Amino acid sequence: MSLYRDEGVVLRTSKLAEADRIITVLTRDHGKIRAVAKGVRRTKSRFGARLEPFMRVDLLIAEGRSLDTVSQAESIAAYGAAIVGDYAAYEAANVIVETIDKLVGTERERMTDQYRLLIGALNALAKRAHAPQAIGCSYVMRALALAGWTPRLGTCVVCGAAAPAYLSIASGGVMCEADHTTDARRIAPSALGQFDALIHGDWTVLDAAPVERVVRELVEDWGEYYLERPIRSLRLIDS
Repeated sequence: MSLYRDEGVVLRTSKLAEADRIITVLTRDHGKIRAVAKGVRRTKSRFGARLEPFMRVDLLIAEGRSLDTVSQAESIAAYGAAIVGDYAAYEAANVIVETIDKLVGTERERMTDQYRLLIGALNALAKRAHAPQAIGCSYVMRALALAGWTPRLGTCVVCGAAAPAYLSIASGGVMCEADHTTDARRIAPSALGQFDALIHGDWTVLDAAPVERVVRELVEDWGEYYLERPIRSLRLIDS
């Protein structure tokens, strides 16, 4: 049985048998993996608390036929403790881990940039660096941009005119008055500015005012369209 070592962030867990869990982790060098953590639901487990969602851990893992097995787990950054104590941060963290879990469909595909973005977002939440909702929305748009789905916001996607008045998610960006399609929605300059700031992580803009509802809806719809399924944690925040 071969072993490998990597660091990663726990995205979610599910129960297995009486005392075990299956953990889903985005790792730095091995991409997304699923592994069995044996005995972690027992009170006296050696590393149960380290394998909760939002935790960044150093893992020693034994390869298996269907599922790997966690042999050791050491905490690198306990983001979870700081996040779960603030409900808004907890909501945003759920948006973040759900997004990356759905975005990464193939296991064991190295995604170093996505991993760095993930730990940066969770670290910002844990340190209360910015408003949690802004961190969550910005993460969604930046993760999708890294995957290749960056909206074109400067000029009309049809004619190239620099007078955007509408945004079409299906067409991938803004449209002018003359060329907008029926699915495009009118967007005010302030909302467009916030949407652009989310994509580029411009905290000078984002710290100046709460993210507008229409912008949050754009993030939700953009994510659902390109992931081809809804980000349910975003829906819960706005419900």
